[in-house]
Parts: sequence; structure tokens; C-alpha cells
Amino acid sequence: MARQFRVEKAPSDALSLTNRAIFHPKDVKERDQYFLVTSSAGDFVLTPQTSSDVSPGCVALGLYQRKWVSAAQGDTVTVRSYQFTDATCYLEVLTVRVDHVARTAQRSGKQLNSDRMTAEVSSTYASVAVSVGQQLLYRAQDHPRPLYLTVLSLQAADPSVLTKTKASPSKRSDISCGIILPDTNILFEGGEGVTVTGKHIAGAAVQGSVISTSLDFVKMGIGGLDLEAATLFRRAFASRVFPPQVIERLGVKHIKGILLYGPPGCGKTLMARQIGKMLNAREPKIVNGPEILNKYVGESEANIRRLFADAEEEQKRAGANSGLHMIIFDEMDAICKRRGGGSDNTGVHDNVVTQLLSKMDGVNELDNILVIGMTNRKDLIDQALLRPGRFEVQMEIGLPNRDGREQILTIHTRKLRDGGMLSDDVNLESFANKTINFSGAELEGLVRAATATAMNRVIKKSSDQESAVSVNPEEALKMKVVSQDFLYALDNDIKAMFGVNMEQIKYYRQCGIINWGAPFSEAYSNCKQVIGNMISSSSDSLIDSFNSLLLFGTEGSGASSLAVDLALDAGFTFIKVCSTLFISGTTEVSKVNSIHEIFEDAYRAHKSCVIIDGIENLIEYSPIGSRYSSHLLQEIRIRAAHPPPKGHKLLVIGTTSQKALIDQLKIRFRVTQPVPTLTAPEHIETVLSELSLMAPDEIKDAVAGLAAFSYSVGIKELINVADEARGKPSSQRRIEKFVEMLCRDRSTGATDEFLY
Repeated sequence: MARQFRVEKAPSDALSLTNRAIFHPKDVKERDQYFLVTSSAGDFVLTPQTSSDVSPGCVALGLYQRKWVSAAQGDTVTVRSYQFTDATCYLEVLTVRVDHVARTAQRSGKQLNSDRMTAEVSSTYASVAVSVGQQLLYRAQDHPRPLYLTVLSLQAADPSVLTKTKASPSKRSDISCGIILPDTNILFEGGEGVTVTGKHIAGAAVQGSVISTSLDFVKMGIGGLDLEAATLFRRAFASRVFPPQVIERLGVKHIKGILLYGPPGCGKTLMARQIGKMLNAREPKIVNGPEILNKYVGESEANIRRLFADAEEEQKRAGANSGLHMIIFDEMDAICKRRGGGSDNTGVHDNVVTQLLSKMDGVNELDNILVIGMTNRKDLIDQALLRPGRFEVQMEIGLPNRDGREQILTIHTRKLRDGGMLSDDVNLESFANKTINFSGAELEGLVRAATATAMNRVIKKSSDQESAVSVNPEEALKMKVVSQDFLYALDNDIKAMFGVNMEQIKYYRQCGIINWGAPFSEAYSNCKQVIGNMISSSSDSLIDSFNSLLLFGTEGSGASSLAVDLALDAGFTFIKVCSTLFISGTTEVSKVNSIHEIFEDAYRAHKSCVIIDGIENLIEYSPIGSRYSSHLLQEIRIRAAHPPPKGHKLLVIGTTSQKALIDQLKIRFRVTQPVPTLTAPEHIETVLSELSLMAPDEIKDAVAGLAAFSYSVGIKELINVADEARGKPSSQRRIEKFVEMLCRDRSTGATDEFLY
């Protein structure tokens, strides 16, 4: 039953400190545990207390209570009895901000102990109802002047708390109004000029840990990174599990920076985003590298300072109990390039790097920050950022292995499976085996492409309008993504960036490989044995994980095609060709960078092969004056002898038509193999017949015409001669032209001598 009461001030300071609504004893019945007070500002839940100093029909409220309900002395409010409906009204966690009542107290510099205050507040105000936004008057025993507490948030306890059983943190829920219990956990946040110490600090690690969830990245939507997750926890988060007091006694400094690097599409950004979700930290500040830069002088550095401002303010106020502040830099190489290497004269990048260094590990260092940087080009980042104390944890997020690919496919097909739209014939384990060197983004794209293929089967074109399409809703609901959709997407839509470059392969395999005789069989067998020994070895030693092979022969001997065929036959999952045809550029530097990037990609794959085709052309060698590019020579010389990372296998195959030049330039290959030329009539007959370059009777006459001559010709040149001869009008003229061109002087005029 609602009644009208006149508002008056509390009769004494002691009653004001109770933070209750004071009534005359006649106005409160025994069953009235809480009242709902309605004023012009709304409804407010208050806890009643009786005193004979209050007149009947009046309700006495303290100053902060009157401000909260927006009622002045003499105003009339409506009061009715209030009952909480269930046990979720009891508070597990109460977070308040502490402020001084008197302004002069702000200059006292006295610190407040949160451990003592949480015991005082929870016991003094047990059974008192509080609401978010309410202000409570409070006097701490170790503080001479009164304080007021502003309620920031309330977390309801699980009903098991009432039976003295510890509630699970996952069962807490935020509420707007609740009842304080004797064991409610009170967390304090210091206001202006207030310093709070102890363990009960708002934003500090509750229950001694910043980890708010398990490190199960599969459940968080990240697959193939189990090892990286374990390493990340051990290096970056293990120290943050312990209470601040223990860390202070150990003398341990928390990790302040994590650098995630690796090829695009492997989950760096996704991993950083999920780290922010799994920590009891302040809301992460996510910034793209280029957003920091500003055209105005000093603004770029100011943007860096603003990112750290909140962490600095809280550390000054809460010290070791400060909450964790996260800053995430995407595309970090855009702002943290090596100092002194800029092409402009502004020095903006240098200043940004210096400002970031001073904030992370300067004179006034912060211990409540975690900076996560992400980049595809770790080599571009200033080395000062990578030393211990800054970006100390540097983790490569590489291509997933077979189990990781299966995890990723399982994650991205989960909704299809749960919705009953994934066919039973889709074997994810089989597709994990087929997608070697696929990144996480490419696997996600594969699922999208397969789904699009399945959707396309349901779309029907209208017969009267060619451009109109329609979808039958019933058929759409029955649609399933089948294994054939994945195979189609794999063959036509999605190709691995770090896989076999089929465009290059097709160029070198236009005519295939022809076994034209015993010399070729022997050379081919020797090469296969060298490659097979390296691949079959299970050792991680340098000899067993890296090899280099030089194929040399005359112009047109087919060394390039042979190199490509050997790589394909050996089953390398990454095959790239370095040649002037594919990496031609306008400058020497751009060519060096192209070779560098090809080999860096090869190091990321588990079983890779790089073919350096036509070395003398790549280094821009000219026999006139003995000119060549020293930068390109140095890059090739280094790459031909540089082993891959541990656990990876790399084969480097070089091809050249000037073996003496390669020796004099000291480009070292472990194994050298000459590519033989065709020197016998039966060799010529085999190639012409295999490729059907002439009619059978013409082949016999051509071979007979070669009997009186000696020759040594490469297979590629033989094919070119046969093609040119086929343009003659008569069979007799074609045979004569073929013999004439094949047996002419084949001297190229080049010399094997190299003049320095």
C-alpha cells in the first residue's frame, strides 16, 4: 500500500552514516524489510531504520541520499513496501569509487587500505540494499575525514553462496540493485586525489588472475595454434596469474610487449583480438599502424602518448594493483620502421619509434600495459623494439600443420554441420591432407567457395528473362554442401599462396619430359637419388634438411624443364621459380627484393623447392667487359647456401649454360649434374616420334640424312628446329631444312673465360 511521506534531513551524522531511510517506529511494520521510494526522478530502493527523533509521516534522508532521489527537504515522496523476487539479488561483487567529502582532504596524501575497507563496508552495511549510481556516506577507521562511495557496478552471486559454497565466477551476472552480504567482495576505485592500496582494487586481478577463460583457442574460433597458445601463456601470462604481492616479492617484471609476425592470413589479428577477450583487462585499444601518423608536427607522437595516458593515470593511483591495459597495433611495420632509414626528411617515423620506446621502457616505465604488435615484415621493424623489456615475446604465426588445418576446417564448417547442411560424405581429414601450405584465411575461403558452389546448384534462371534468377525456398532448406563442392573449389577457386605456382610450371612443361636415351636416364636417376635422400631423411641436421643442385648444359638443353619436373616428382609442396621472366623489374633493388621474398616464403613451408633458372641472366652478366650485378650475385650466392629453419626441408636447384662462369663467381652448389645433349640418330628419332613433330616416313628420312654428320643438340633446340622446318611447303624441303639447320655450326660465340 503506497503512502505519502515528507522528506527531512537525517537527525544526526551517525544516522546519515547508516545510508538507510530513517522512519518513525510507528511507520514501519515488522515485515517491511525494504521500501520503494518514488520521487519526481523515479523509483529507488532503500533500506529502512527507525528512530524516535523522526516525526511520524516523515522520512529522514542524508545529504547524498536526498541528492540521489532528487528530493529536497519538505518535498513529498511515495513510499511502498518492496520485496526482492529471487536470490539473485544478493551481491557477490560490489565495485565503488572512493571520493573525499572535503576538498582539503584531497591534499592530505593519505592512502586508503582497500583490504581494511572491504571488511568494514561489508560488515557495517550487511543487508543494506544498494543500486548502481547510488552514493553512500562512509567513514573509514584509519581516515579522519568522511568519504563517499559511488556504486559503479553490481554482480549478483550464485544462490550457492547462501550455503557457504564458493560461487563460480562464470555464474555471476550484472544487476542494477542488490543486497550487501557480510562476505560480499568490495572493490574500490580511487577518485580524484584518492590513492587506494591493497588487494581489493577495481580492475585488479580478481582471485589473483587476469585469465578470465581457458586457453582453448578452438572454442574461441582459432585453430592450429595450440603450441603457440601454450608458449604465449608460459611467456606472457604466467606471471600475471600470481597476486601482485607475490610478484613484487619475486622481483619479476611482467611481459610488456608481444610481437606476432608471419605470412598473411595465418591468424595474427584474430589471435590478438581473442587475447583481449580472455583477459580481465581494460577494453583493448586497437589501432591500425597508419592511423598514428599525422601531417601536423608533433601530432604523431601525441597519438602514441594518448594511447598510454589511461594506463599512466591508473598506475599513479593504484600502483601494483592497477588493472591491465592492452594496446593492439595492426600493421605495425607502417610506423616502426628502422630509424635513420626514412626516405623523407621529416623524421616522423623515427620520432614515433622513440616515443613508443620511452612509454614502454623509459625512465617512468609502466608495469600495467600489454602491447601487442602484428606485422608481415618483422625485418622492417626497428631492432630497439625487439630487445627484452619491450616486444620481448616474438612469436611466428606460421602455416598450420595437418592437424591444425583439420581444426580450422572444423571451426569454419561448424555452422553448416549444426544446421544439417553439411553432407556426410565430406571428410575433413581428407581435405586437411589435400590443403598443404594453406593458410587459415585460405581454408576459410575454401569453405566459402564450396558453400557458394552448393548454393549455385539451387539458383535457377528464368526461362523468359535470361538475366532473372530465382531460388526455391524449400530446395534451399534441403541444400547440402557435398564433397564434390569442396573438390571443385579446390581445383578452380582457391589456390595456396605458399603452394606450387602452376602458372610457372605450365610454362616449363609445355612439351613434358621425354626420356630420349641412356644419357638422359642416367642424369635423371642421379638427380632423383640426390633429392630422394634428402626428403626421406628424418634427421633435422643441415645435411639432411638442405641441399643444392646445379644443372648445367648448352643453351636449349632442357635444364629448366628438368628442374621443374624433378621438383614436381619429388612432391614438394612449395615450388617457385626465380628467373628473369617472372621477377623482371625496373631496378636492381626490386629484383633483389623479389628473390628475397621468394626464399622467405620458402622458409615458411615445410617442404619447399626454389629453382634459380638461368643464373647468368639473373645477375645481368654480359661477356662484353665482364659486367654483372654485384647485389644480385650476392643475394643468389647467400640463398644458394642458406639452410631453412629447423624442421623444414629446402632444395635449391640452379640452372646455367655457363658452368665455368658459376665456378669463377664462387656460387657454390653441393651437387652438380650436366644435362646431356642428343648426339645419336636414335635420340633424334625418339624425340620426333614422341612429339609427333614429323610424319613417320619423314622421321626415317631425316634420321638417315643425319648419318653423315656429327652433332650435339639440346632437346629444346631440336624442337625449335623441327617447328621451323615444318613451315616448308614440301616433305623433301622440310627434311633438307631440318638436316641443314641441325648440323650447322652451333658455336654461340660465347666463351667460358671470365675476365674480372
